[in-house]
Amino acid sequence: MKHKQVHVCVTTAGGIEEDIMKCIGDFVLGDFNASGKELYSKGINRIGNIFVSNEEYVKFEEFVQPILQELYNEQKRTGKVVNPSDLIWKFGEKIDDEKSICYWAWKNKIRIYSPAITDGAIGGNIYYFKTKHPDFILDNAEDCKRLNDESAGIDKSGVIILGGGLVKHAILESNIFRNGADYAVYVNTAQEFDGSDAGALPEEAISWGKIRGESNHVKLFADATLVFPLLVAQTFARR
Repeated sequence: MKHKQVHVCVTTAGGIEEDIMKCIGDFVLGDFNASGKELYSKGINRIGNIFVSNEEYVKFEEFVQPILQELYNEQKRTGKVVNPSDLIWKFGEKIDDEKSICYWAWKNKIRIYSPAITDGAIGGNIYYFKTKHPDFILDNAEDCKRLNDESAGIDKSGVIILGGGLVKHAILESNIFRNGADYAVYVNTAQEFDGSDAGALPEEAISWGKIRGESNHVKLFADATLVFPLLVAQTFARR
């Protein structure tokens, strides 16, 4: 994002909120085997082996609610309905912190899409806000069109997919409208046997026209947090 090496990003609601939360609070390295009951009694939430206190989510709410109010006021004034990518764009503008991916996306005018924006703590904040303002609208349909338009008219399309699930499917689905991506790199630990989209190999995407049959494609069975920094470092080394 900082060096403009991507044109579009798709991520989860968790990917957005934790990007912001790391700038306004602290995450603590914990333990996968920690007692859920004990953590709950102390107001601590576990994300894998990361501990996040309730206080951090309060800080996040204090960051998000004024932004929702600003977008709502604009919607009331102009009639323009807000899209999830507009909300993420505003997050990047307001956080003003170089540790944030959303910040660099905003600064370099790179759109971040999150098809399931109402998941996670962002969804909770939207719920609180819409309870008070029932006429507030987030138009996910417009973002669906925007994301598909991003790939429809380009000469070459290359996708780097870290992890799986909804994000993986949304990225590949957008490439159907140009008869498939020309290059594809998957990095995740999922297997095919459970029938999940996360575990699906590039050959399955080729059958749908999400990746071209003559494309260069590979899946790395690895932890993206370990492997992706190495891929990025090697890319910069070649450049």
